This record gives sequence, C-alpha cells and structure tokens, in this order.
Amino acid sequence: MKIAMMVRAYLVSPVSKDIAYSPTGVAVAIAEGLAKRGHEVTFFGPEGTHLATNVETCNIRPLATSASELFDLVSTTDLFRDYLPSLYDQYMVKSMFERARAGEFDVLFFHHPESAAPFARLFPDVPVVYTVHDYLDSTRRQVFEMHSSPNQHYVSISNSQRRDAPDFNYAATVYNGIDIEKFVFHDSHEDYLMFAGRIIPEKGLREAVQVALQTGKRLIITGSTLPTSQWYFDEYVKPYLSDKILYLGMIDHAQMVKYYQKALALLVPIQWEEPFGLTMAEANACGTPVIAFRRGSVPEVVDDGKTGFIVDNTSAMIEAVGKLSKINRKDCRKHVEERFTLDHMINGYEKVLRSIVTPPKPKTDTKKIIRSLKLLSDKLLINSPK
Repeated sequence: MKIAMMVRAYLVSPVSKDIAYSPTGVAVAIAEGLAKRGHEVTFFGPEGTHLATNVETCNIRPLATSASELFDLVSTTDLFRDYLPSLYDQYMVKSMFERARAGEFDVLFFHHPESAAPFARLFPDVPVVYTVHDYLDSTRRQVFEMHSSPNQHYVSISNSQRRDAPDFNYAATVYNGIDIEKFVFHDSHEDYLMFAGRIIPEKGLREAVQVALQTGKRLIITGSTLPTSQWYFDEYVKPYLSDKILYLGMIDHAQMVKYYQKALALLVPIQWEEPFGLTMAEANACGTPVIAFRRGSVPEVVDDGKTGFIVDNTSAMIEAVGKLSKINRKDCRKHVEERFTLDHMINGYEKVLRSIVTPPKPKTDTKKIIRSLKLLSDKLLINSPK
C-alpha cells in the first residue's frame, strides 16, 4: 500500500525529548513498522523530521522544536499566532489530498482529524483514516459530525473512547503499543510507589501524594510541569516534597525504565476519561503492577487483581497498596506481551488500512445464482421450438 501519514505540520517528528506528546511517538512507530513490512510510507512533517520512511516537508519550517517553544506557541492569545499552527496543517493537508487524488497515495492517515476533516469532504474518492488520540468531548464531536463523509474512517485507541460518540464511522479499535525490548522486565522491586505523567489536575498527582502519605511509602514523581498548571504543583505537591516524596521532573528513557523496574506499583489516579494511558503498559512491561482509578480505558488496560488493581477512590487505592504482594510481576509482563506490543498495534493498523484500500468483495450468493440459472433454463425450454 502507498500510505501518507501526518501528525502536525508545525512539529518535528520524533519530538524533542523534553516534549511530552505521545501521538507523535505512536505515529512514528506505526509509520516505521508499516514501512518494514514493505508498504510505501510517506511521513509528512516540517523540516527536521527524520524517520525510516519517505519524508515530505513541503518546505515548511517547524514552529516549535522544544517544550518551551511549544508552550509559547499554544498559550499565546495573539489572534494570528492562535491560527498559525492550523494554517500550517491546512497547507500540508491540502498537498496530501491533491497528491492522493492524482494517484500518488492509496490512503491518507492522520492523527488529528480536525486538520483533515474539512478537506476530506471535498475529496470524496480519497480514503482517509484518523487515529483519535483525544477524548471526544462535545466540541470535537460537533466539529467531526459537521465535516463527516463516507470516505472518513476513525480508529479509536480504546473502546471506552467511543462511549460519547458511538455513531462515528469506526473502522476498529487499535490499542497503542510499546516496544517491549525497551522496557526490560525486572522480577524484584524496592519499597516505593511511582507516578509518571504531566503535572496537571487531570492526571491526579494530588491523590497520589495523599496515598503515599497515608501508606508511609516513598513516592517517585516523574513528568513535566506546565506554566498553566504551576499553581497545582505549588499547592498540592510542593508542600509535601521531602526525602520520601521526590519530584524528578522530565527524565530520559533509561532512567524512566530504571524507576519503573524497581517500583512497588505505578499509581494512576486519573481524574478524566483518558482514552489510553501508555504509562500503564510501560510499567506492566517492566513487571510493575498498576493501581488505577476506574476511568477511561483503565478497565481495558489493567487486568484487575492480576496486573494491578482498579479502584474507585483514594481510600480504595490506599487499601490496594496493601494487597500488592498478591500480584505476580511475571503476569504483568505477559499481559503486555499478549496485548500491547508494537506488533499488535501495527497488525491492527495494517488490517484497517487494507480493509479501506481494498474493501471486501460482496459475498457470492451461490444458491441464488443456481435458482436464477434454473429459472432461465426452464424459460428457454418453454420457449424453444418444438
């Protein structure tokens, strides 16, 4: 298949290590995985984009190459700069549709539907696939419904993501996958809990801190703080920092794996309907159980009682910490190997793309054909000269 893929026209792929932006990592893994299987993949991104695929920049320079530049870009209130990123996207998207219509690509694959949906209606013969990485709130649903057309196909990253938009044209649910060779299993642990994620209210660090305080366990915190949520860190985290509650900030992959491997458990007290939490799969791959709130995709990712515990509140999370000895760390690893690897993810997308590029032929009704032939034969016999 000839596949064109895009995440953002203004953001280099892969992103800088100080940028927490999972859609790019997922997209790069899919693109390179499909290319290894012999598909002709062209990844669209600004200058500086480097993948083991064909790359098309459309001579666009990136608007952000670091976390600080990206924050400045998305947090500005200047009207021109508010619309500048979307204008970059539109320029690149238009080129992709025109080239697909000319036969250069079999299918267009986007990781932000809002960038391409208005164009898809104008190119009804071009097959389009979207991976939806965000929660489908009412605004997104309305925008996607306004621009819907039969050639647009959605891939959800969990079944829970579909709940508020069950009538979209879904092609499949494909769970995000991780490179398990980069998350090495560790059979033993130390006596600390871990939190990994952006320091924002939705991720629930406030609750994780309280769990650590109530259980007397050490808590290792990794993740980026944003100026817009600095108040949250200052009010609910900073006052409790000590030799038992440590904030490490953004750390590199090797360090992240090291802390995953030795953690007693990863705490995921999310406060929103998160479509998919990659950190849960990463921790499990290292053998570390996950204790998570029953929100979003958690029931699809955590095998309750086997790879961790699914709980409803902070009190239940505190109680679950005391039951971690019941979890076999090898079961955590096996769970990821069976469901959340790169191969599983790429298999899913390859199947989706094939089904859209080459729709299944209608099944032949053999019995109906035989009946028709018999009727025709009878008619010919009746009308034949004696």
